[in-house]
Amino acid sequence: MSDAILVGYATRSGSTKEIAEAIAATLRESGAAVDLRPLKEVATLEGYRSVVLGAPLYMFHWHKDAVGFLNRHHGELAKRPVAIFALGPFKDDEKEWQAVRGQIAAELAKFPWLTPVAQEVFGGKFDPAQLRFPMTLIPALKKMPASDVRNWDAIRGWAGKLAALL
Repeated sequence: MSDAILVGYATRSGSTKEIAEAIAATLRESGAAVDLRPLKEVATLEGYRSVVLGAPLYMFHWHKDAVGFLNRHHGELAKRPVAIFALGPFKDDEKEWQAVRGQIAAELAKFPWLTPVAQEVFGGKFDPAQLRFPMTLIPALKKMPASDVRNWDAIRGWAGKLAALL
């Protein structure tokens, strides 16, 4: 096992990738060797000492690439420190934040073998112009205003704490 950290992400519109890039940059600033990759492209965890895994929640479920990654790499992940981040809230509303925290907890409960060393929920970005089928069939989504509640200071702060944990 090498000394590298994998920062893996799943994304639909690019917002989670941008957060993963900020986390990877922060870890590199602390002196860590970091590999940034989409989860669906990771064939093995050989060569990584730890993993940071990030994905958004869509329609009350974690992105399918994150779920698939956990299923494929169960044995390898059980041997390494893993940190998890999820994106969800599109508004800075405490009820929405609590709902997303509950949703990600329910998703992670499906993997009782997984015990993250760190876990965080970040605000997301929503642009109705980027909706794709089948989401375009939901009128309420098309009427929602664009928003971006990603807190870059909080993201970099969380990533800075990861260096010691991973």
